[in-house]
Amino acid sequence: MKLFFDRITRSAELYIALFAFLSNFVWELLQLPLFSGFDDIHHYDVILHCTKATFGDVVISLAAFYCASLFTGTRNWIADSNKTGLGVFFSIGLLVTIVFELLATGPLNRWEYSPLMPIVPVLNVGLSPILQWIFIPIFQLWIVRRILLGYTG
Repeated sequence: MKLFFDRITRSAELYIALFAFLSNFVWELLQLPLFSGFDDIHHYDVILHCTKATFGDVVISLAAFYCASLFTGTRNWIADSNKTGLGVFFSIGLLVTIVFELLATGPLNRWEYSPLMPIVPVLNVGLSPILQWIFIPIFQLWIVRRILLGYTG
């Protein structure tokens, strides 16, 4: 049992998911004014919506991690600072984010941007979701790398 626990607590996936959830949940709450339709909704429903979105962000992070692991041939690419892994991780995450935003604001009609949301002209996607996939993974990978390498200070 100890071996199993040690193996789980040393897996990059655990920390990717944990820090993706914690940091993306905060981002989802902070970017709410950039989306329409949340003014008259009960707080519980807003939290539920943000929680669902955050689980989607965790799935994107894990999918990007596994794609990077396939490209590099190792799940340890974060600790190794493998540039190919980093490039694949960010590329997959950005691509999935852009496609999902286009679908969610288009044919799926899941949400709308408020007038406060800056739009990236060529992509026709909100700037906040793009920045979310840039800033949060930088923080996320930095923290996960420190944990995997055993840094405590």
